[in-house]
Amino acid sequence: QVQLVESGGGLVQAGGSLRLSCAASGRTSSRYGMGWFRQAPGKEREFVAADTRSGGTTIYADSVKGRFTISRDNAKNTVYLQMNSLEPGDTAVYYCAASPNPYGSTVPSGYAYWGQGTQVTVSS
Repeated sequence: QVQLVESGGGLVQAGGSLRLSCAASGRTSSRYGMGWFRQAPGKEREFVAADTRSGGTTIYADSVKGRFTISRDNAKNTVYLQMNSLEPGDTAVYYCAASPNPYGSTVPSGYAYWGQGTQVTVSS
């Protein structure tokens, strides 16, 4: 019903920046809540950031607050995660997710649609 494709991951040095993109297709809506999660090998998937109803409200994990910014371009059906001041601890596969609930969620179970993930590796 909804397909999400992430891009923009890669290898970056500590202190650098990356911008992840998540292009949505299919039966999408600007009223969907959008979120970003990340997962390192052997770790649980953890919440990173969420954006509700066309960016009306945003929320961030404490670990990324002040460094990451979630945004969306409804005309392009795309959501972004701007990541600045990257740290080795940010290394993970990053996933975007969409929920028909415009209020979004901070837990994976709150999202119905997921992208395939994109690898972010931060070296020291």
